[in-house]
Amino acid sequence: MKKTLRPNEIPELRVLGRTDASRHPLTLFWTASGIEMNVRARELWITVDVDYQLFEPWIDIVIDGCLSQRLMLTKGQSEICVLRVLDGTKVRNVRILRDTQAMSGDRRTRLQILSVTTNGTFEPLPEPAMRLEFIGDSITSGEGCCGAHDENDWIPGVFSCINNYSFMTAEALHAEYRVLSQSGWGIYCGYDGHPDHALPPYYAKVCGLMQGEQHESLGAQLPWDFTQWQPDAVIINLGTNDAGSFSNAGQLIPFTAIKNPMRVNEDGSMNEEDRMAIENAALRFLRLLRACNPHAQLIWALGMLGDQMIPTVRNAIARFKEETGDEKAEFLLLPPTREGEYGSRQHPGLPAHRHAAEVLTARLKELL
Repeated sequence: MKKTLRPNEIPELRVLGRTDASRHPLTLFWTASGIEMNVRARELWITVDVDYQLFEPWIDIVIDGCLSQRLMLTKGQSEICVLRVLDGTKVRNVRILRDTQAMSGDRRTRLQILSVTTNGTFEPLPEPAMRLEFIGDSITSGEGCCGAHDENDWIPGVFSCINNYSFMTAEALHAEYRVLSQSGWGIYCGYDGHPDHALPPYYAKVCGLMQGEQHESLGAQLPWDFTQWQPDAVIINLGTNDAGSFSNAGQLIPFTAIKNPMRVNEDGSMNEEDRMAIENAALRFLRLLRACNPHAQLIWALGMLGDQMIPTVRNAIARFKEETGDEKAEFLLLPPTREGEYGSRQHPGLPAHRHAAEVLTARLKELL
């Protein structure tokens, strides 16, 4: 006999990602947010409620660690068949993950899980071996991990939370993980030089970069309670877009009449005052991360798309360690994306993410 339950009515269900797990419906804001269950059943369905103006959300359905379905969601309420099998006695691990990032440019975007329907039972989930938090830009959002190599349209379908170094690292370490990422954003500014396109100022909220009345009503602007979920390690992959902002120095910021304020010297190098502003922003972010995550290993990992910002980040880490005596903060060089390793939109593809995950996984095994 089938039964239909809200996510918050299933004690064995694990909510993934930053959100208020007690609310109904359950809102999924971030990349790789979702739900996880162990189920003993022949069938499993979910009901979702979706809206958007520009950027439709996608989801991944992962069963026993393998991608089973990748779906573009349509507006309104719909039922999705997650699982149909003959053997209803076997326990299967099921994850439903938001494949696309939080779309800050679409104030109507919404992805909510209303209910779970099954003819079976839910079984307890084992505790994860560790907890990891990833903070980043388009690389961490998995932009370019799907779609043809020559696809350059900025569409939700090119994102992936599965063909992604964060997912691969978490899988290798049997970790629960969370992602806070936004394409084009940086430490101090975005690739366009816009000062509001920096992730650190939004870190302390549930999903503060989602603006507007709808997202405020869904809890996006609420302060995040860090006691709910403490990571063993925080991996920061920010800085690529700050470096890119110098390439766009003096140009108009898209959809505005404002010029990119970042400056370059006559030889094309970064203006020192502006570079220092990025370094200071990185230092402030490290302080905030430590205040919010007092016991976590902090790893700033860069290198997949350029090395221009690496000295600046290294300087910020050195200053942080000198002023605090904190030895649980370090820099990690990720392998550069090589010819043949690119996906769509000139972004790292699956091979590049796999190589980054291998390096990061090895270091985390040494540290934790």
